[in-house]
Amino acid sequence: MRLAVMMPGQGSQFVGMGRDLAATDARAMELFQRADDALGFALSRVCWEGPEDELRRTENAQPAILLHSTIIWSLFPEQIRSRAVCGAGHSLGEFSAYVAAGSLSLEDALRLVRRRGELMATSGDERAGTMAAVIGLDPDGVAEACRRASSVESVVVPANFNAPGQVVISGDVSAVESAMSEATELGARKVMPLNVSGAFHSPLMESAREGLSEAVAAANLQNPSFPVVANATAAATRSAEEASRQLVDQLTSPVRWVESVATLKTERPDLWVELGPGRVLCNLLKRIDRELESMAVGSPEQIAQFVEVCGD
Repeated sequence: MRLAVMMPGQGSQFVGMGRDLAATDARAMELFQRADDALGFALSRVCWEGPEDELRRTENAQPAILLHSTIIWSLFPEQIRSRAVCGAGHSLGEFSAYVAAGSLSLEDALRLVRRRGELMATSGDERAGTMAAVIGLDPDGVAEACRRASSVESVVVPANFNAPGQVVISGDVSAVESAMSEATELGARKVMPLNVSGAFHSPLMESAREGLSEAVAAANLQNPSFPVVANATAAATRSAEEASRQLVDQLTSPVRWVESVATLKTERPDLWVELGPGRVLCNLLKRIDRELESMAVGSPEQIAQFVEVCGD
């Protein structure tokens, strides 16, 4: 059975995440301890106890989700991990995918996404931005709404092409609000502001690029053991050098998730597995192609079910 590995992004976190894994498997507890040691604070406590506002902070949510995804992957038998033929992650999840592919150690990845979160939060403080979901309008229509709403002083761009008829826009607050009105006039079925701390995957994150580039350069990236599809290009990445570029570029580039799924399909996976909290990516996958078989794995029970399905 050929596996496509999917790693979720920010927003999937919840208070209590991973507690059941640590309570039932000593290997999971060890990985939580390694994370706490690597970061110099009790990420495990934030995951298990919150409070929610603390867990939701960008610099905490990113390492928390990466850690949860990595623990799930680590608890799979080696026979199953060796069946991964491709992988991808949504925004933050792209870093998690490189951990699964052996490009990044857990410690390096945790420090890297912690730094990424700090830089993104700072960018959000320096220039206030926001995001909104546009439902029921094609990508060209969303792009037109953004074009109409943007100016020299205020900009909004498509940021996440999540599924057919579901695009997230990102930018300055006034431009996003204007684009929401424009999208409605152009036929969007629904527009929804998102509760985020910045304009992620937009030019407003430009001030974070230099710091992230330095952090990525300091990490010891290796060539991935399976191709990881990059958010920014929707192309398969097979080298550490290219991975380093793509992890920086995605900061200010849109997440091309629909195109990424199309690229993953060329590897002919039999089963698509989402690792970590929630099932956002499985739900998006059904909207992209209902014929694809997927499973979300985030708990001890789901690990057991997945192993049984895989026949090991």
